[in-house]
Amino acid sequence: MTEAKVVLFDLDGTLLRTGGAGRRAMDQALREVGLADGLGTMRLDGMTDRAIVREAAVAHQLGCDVTVIDAVLARYLVLLEGNIAACAEAEYVVLPGVADAVRALRERGLAVGLGTGNVEPGARIKLARSGLNAHLPFGGFGSDAEDRAELLAAGVRRAEELLGLSLDPESVWIVGDTPKDVTAGKRIGAKVLAVATGHYSVDALVGTGADIVVPDLAHPDAWRDLGL
Repeated sequence: MTEAKVVLFDLDGTLLRTGGAGRRAMDQALREVGLADGLGTMRLDGMTDRAIVREAAVAHQLGCDVTVIDAVLARYLVLLEGNIAACAEAEYVVLPGVADAVRALRERGLAVGLGTGNVEPGARIKLARSGLNAHLPFGGFGSDAEDRAELLAAGVRRAEELLGLSLDPESVWIVGDTPKDVTAGKRIGAKVLAVATGHYSVDALVGTGADIVVPDLAHPDAWRDLGL
């Protein structure tokens, strides 16, 4: 078995729940640029921020060039900060096993970062209350690419720079809570740990191609292949 050297965590539904703060902020930002229905009933699981804006705009027949996307995301970040600050303690939750896993992986000398569809400033805003930002210093983000596999590849490149070596894809682990996380991780040749702390159950995640599927990151099987 190839020794693990890098772990990239998805954010929403994997590390944290934020009581819908991100969705509310994005919905309001879209309404402010003329989308009367905002996000409507759009499912955001596993989507990148830029892809969310593009899809919402296309659905509402609004022109959506790079300038429009950038304007929506700039406003979203302002709104997100306020929405996160307004989250009650019961709404803002660091998910089971997360803090212990991040600490243990770092203590073993692995490069531990993010692999998230959030643009990086948005990811940092969401994580600030958790105290995890300092422990997840690099990553691949929705600001790197709209395609999830491409942003994960960007995170791997940053890990290689951090470690000063070229990585075997199988030495990289992607941790996420949606089938899209699994598909993207497998596209870059990585191992994938799928966790059912988002909107997908263990049963829904089994069969996606994930190497490990667990109910949460505190489960004893979560890190069995990484030696924790």
